Amino acid sequence: MIGIIPTNQARADARAQGLDLVEISPNVDPPVCKIMDFGKFLYEQKRKEKEAKKHQASSALKECKFHSNVAEHDFETKVNHIRGFFEKGHKVKASLYFRGRENAHRELGMQVMERVVKAVTDVCVVDQAPRLIGNQIIMILGPKSGKR
Repeated sequence: MIGIIPTNQARADARAQGLDLVEISPNVDPPVCKIMDFGKFLYEQKRKEKEAKKHQASSALKECKFHSNVAEHDFETKVNHIRGFFEKGHKVKASLYFRGRENAHRELGMQVMERVVKAVTDVCVVDQAPRLIGNQIIMILGPKSGKR
């Protein structure tokens, strides 16, 4: 904390110390500057940002596709994949597509989606209930956590 000094003197002081004069707050009157090694400052800032990214919880949205006439074994396999996604902390988008004549029996698709919810209800919560959009039903499931 030197106080208010002319810019030329501040530059000279920074040069004498072998450092840079860095403007911290340009919008105040008078502007606030600091004498520091700017390259080292940028390096430390990037390192802190990298460290913060490492500790962030990343959750991706994984998709699992079904059809209204899915076989029992295929259904169980896909449910097991969904469970695996939840163990890793990911959200899951369960989508069911209707092809051709399957469009005439959309209630079968809703029954499949209800079966999915019942099969994984112990490890997930329904973030978005199943809803019909065009020729597909979409539902988003999130992992259960201790916070909820």
